[in-house]
Amino acid sequence: MSKIKDKVQATLVIIKPDGLKKSLTGNILTKLSEARLTIIAARMVKVPRELAEEHYKQLKGKPFFENLILYIQGKRHNCERVMALVYEGSNAIEQVRTIVGATNPEEADPISVRGAYGRITTQGLYENVIHASSDEKEAEREIKLWFKPEEIVIPLYPTLTLTKKNIHVLEWA
Repeated sequence: MSKIKDKVQATLVIIKPDGLKKSLTGNILTKLSEARLTIIAARMVKVPRELAEEHYKQLKGKPFFENLILYIQGKRHNCERVMALVYEGSNAIEQVRTIVGATNPEEADPISVRGAYGRITTQGLYENVIHASSDEKEAEREIKLWFKPEEIVIPLYPTLTLTKKNIHVLEWA
């Protein structure tokens, strides 16, 4: 851990389709538990294209963008879901990123999640099994993108209460 003063932070973690397909969820969560952070939100998500594009909007226009969108949607692994989690705790972003490892699995520490389980395809796509927010600004943007305020067990960011008409809600029969 760095010499930066402890700061309570929240960060988004996504176990990507290849991590789920390879049944790595337990291994990844165990590794993340070493940070002694608290999970304050978790959900399984079938990622719609709009969410994938918004999540990776800073990479739009890159030659690998379309493959990246299909990857996070699970179209490359026949596993169309991800596990999204929000962790909170002291220096959460730095701690999680250290455990997760470098984006490029070949450059990641072999004991990191990406170093142990990631790979680069013959097409050059990083299949790195996990996503972790890069900084506080991105963490807030990503958490708000993937979770509604009521899905997080503690208040993280300012909210407002709205009353909307003609909202259709799916209920259990």
